[in-house]
Amino acid sequence: MPAMTFSSSIETLTPMRLYTSLSVFLLGTIALIVPSGYSVGAVMLLLGSIMLLIKRPPLGVNRRDWLVIAAMLAYAAVSMLEVWWDGQGSSGLDKPSRFVLAIPAMLLVMAYPPKLSYLWAGLAIGAIGAGSWAAWQKLVEGEWRAGGYTHVIQFGNLSMLMGILCLAGLGWAWVQPRRMPWLALLLVGALMGILGSLFSGSRGGWIGLPFVLLVLYQGYGRQLPSMLKIGALLAVVIGGLLMYFIPQTNVQLRVHEAFNDVELYILDDNPATSVGARFEMWKGASQLILEKPFTGWGENGYKQGMQALADKGVVHGVATIYGHAHNEFIDAFAKRGMVGLAVLLALYLVPMRLFARQMTAENLELRSLAVAGVLLPVAFIDFGLTQVFLTHNSGVMMYAFLLAVLWGLYSRQCKESAPS
Repeated sequence: MPAMTFSSSIETLTPMRLYTSLSVFLLGTIALIVPSGYSVGAVMLLLGSIMLLIKRPPLGVNRRDWLVIAAMLAYAAVSMLEVWWDGQGSSGLDKPSRFVLAIPAMLLVMAYPPKLSYLWAGLAIGAIGAGSWAAWQKLVEGEWRAGGYTHVIQFGNLSMLMGILCLAGLGWAWVQPRRMPWLALLLVGALMGILGSLFSGSRGGWIGLPFVLLVLYQGYGRQLPSMLKIGALLAVVIGGLLMYFIPQTNVQLRVHEAFNDVELYILDDNPATSVGARFEMWKGASQLILEKPFTGWGENGYKQGMQALADKGVVHGVATIYGHAHNEFIDAFAKRGMVGLAVLLALYLVPMRLFARQMTAENLELRSLAVAGVLLPVAFIDFGLTQVFLTHNSGVMMYAFLLAVLWGLYSRQCKESAPS
């Protein structure tokens, strides 16, 4: 397969490029194995962006860059407006502000692009670390669900995210001089990242695997020989069956629990289960949406409205335990109205569409970034179906700064690859 690379001027490892490379490496490597590890690389990128004011390098920001920036700013602005009119105080500004802070980090990556080897190595080592630690917690320490230093759902889904991003990097690895070691590292990273999710028991991350496979097929599958496609499909099927039938993974048990929860909710009117509680929260949030579809209720108003519904017997009291709807899209609609839902969709769909333009690029380094860039929002959309992922610091930091890194590199590559 033909492949172009960065020009020699970009490949020169200047001090600033070494700094951004190390920052990006740490963003993946220690994300889940150190308390708040996902913040270290992000903070380094943010601090490094001060050099943009000092050196003033040419950025060449184009319309597509502005669209991604606009999506991030729009989401942050609407969220901050909710904080203001809902009376949440300054603490409510913390998470939406991360999307604003990720923008200078993105510009830094565009100006001083890190070496791609640091990005992919960081994700692979981070996924291996997460999967290994999850295995230790599950098999040695006897934890029911591995959770690392975060909530089990966050840990499992972010471990899955790093694992599937490793698969995106296979196109980059294919054109490297030392192809086989890189392919092996990324494949092990993918396996261990997915294993970390399985040991966490976080079922939400498993739902989107067919869509992940579809993205990977769109990016790489059409050019693979038929025998290799069949082999890959068999590996996925056999791997899935093994994970289901090996007792230590608890996959079979968690799947059966989900069906049992649905049965209890429908036949016995019992919402006091993981799935049943979500159904009640979605029912209550949907009622709140109907009452205020344009403005939403805000964080505090949502809690009061849900409690009022519980007091009237519209929903079970279990729906009032959490301050969110356990669904990113329903939650945004209920709290920030139609505008809130629209900016959330833009946050995911605008970058996805722009990355998808190079999903079949001849340049495999560029294509790997495009595939990773599509997989990032696809994964978060999947996670958001059963969890409000962006209410958690880990979810906000990983999405905002991985988007900043991937788009910064992708944008720079597109400009370098464009015909002069």
